[in-house]
Amino acid sequence: MKVFPSRYKNIAYFLYRIINPIFDPIKVFMGLYGHLWFFRDIVLYKIMDKKARLFSINIFPILNEKTPLTNFDAHYFHQQIWAFENIMNNRPQKHVDIGSTYQMSGYLSKIVSTEFVDIRPIDTKLKNLSILKGDIMNLPYNDSSLESVSCLHVVEHIGLGRYGDHIDPDGPRKACAELARVIKKGGALYFSVPVGKPRICFNAHRIFSADQVLKMLSAFKLINLYVVDDEGEFKKVSNKTTKYLESLNFGLGLFEFHKKK
Repeated sequence: MKVFPSRYKNIAYFLYRIINPIFDPIKVFMGLYGHLWFFRDIVLYKIMDKKARLFSINIFPILNEKTPLTNFDAHYFHQQIWAFENIMNNRPQKHVDIGSTYQMSGYLSKIVSTEFVDIRPIDTKLKNLSILKGDIMNLPYNDSSLESVSCLHVVEHIGLGRYGDHIDPDGPRKACAELARVIKKGGALYFSVPVGKPRICFNAHRIFSADQVLKMLSAFKLINLYVVDDEGEFKKVSNKTTKYLESLNFGLGLFEFHKKK
């Protein structure tokens, strides 16, 4: 969530977040502006190709992609590359992803047998990929049975009801305990959550300090820590300087853990 230096901008952004699910004034304004150049372009195309039938039921305005750079989510971009590289290098017999992105599980299935578990599973079939309906609060695995697990941008949502889960203020701790239960000793956990000054942005997500993450996952040893900072830059953080993460507004902590033996 953005935080601005100006108090008035923060108030305006707060009001925007409240009304946005019902009425998005920015989208309306940009849509009105976009239709001006859209109809200019359609007239220009028609002049150049008089036989083209453009004003028909097939008309399909796309008005938000004339940008100098392609918009992308730095959190998801970097975390998927980070996790994929680690899993590819370690080559486990099987990898299990808990609630991250289905795209990453699909890519992983091309290099390792993969299971994707989500409270809202996708309906598709792909060789070397198993898709299971499951809740991170009650995973469908035996104790100490998994050697390689990823859980990326997930735990910050648990217990807020956003995805149909039950309201539970203790959700993140319970989810982490369940991850610790199913991973075998020496097994790897690739884990990410938003980091910065700890707070709850109900019902979107929580933001954690590194200390909170390490406490929730105390059954694990921290191997490596990376961060995507507020500017979208991906960089390594020393395991001894984790306090740095609390200086961020809405960064992403990428934690590689091994379960303690």
